Amino acid sequence: MILAARGLALIAYLVLIGLILVWTTWIDPPEIVPISVALVILVLPLLFPLRGMLHGRRYTHAWSSLLALAYITLGITLAAAADARIYGVLMTAASLAWFAGCLLYVKLDARRARQVTS
Repeated sequence: MILAARGLALIAYLVLIGLILVWTTWIDPPEIVPISVALVILVLPLLFPLRGMLHGRRYTHAWSSLLALAYITLGITLAAAADARIYGVLMTAASLAWFAGCLLYVKLDARRARQVTS
């Protein structure tokens, strides 16, 4: 179960990064700002937890779940706009899966650590 939670968190995290990259560069590039600026604003914060997510560190999963909340909010905001509804729904779904996977992994890994020490 703990591997499934970690897998869910990691896959959803990578899907979110991929979704933002593909959508921002190919599907619907921004018209107001350059693509590079949009990518820096949207993808750069996602790169901070990359190492800890790949290595399965509980602390990284815990604080990155808070980062997922920002992307959930952004996804809901985009889903409310008529021209970016699909992008917003996909971003919200990936962010929610990342959030849920992180929380579940933290809970299960902490339980496993308590059982090992006692």
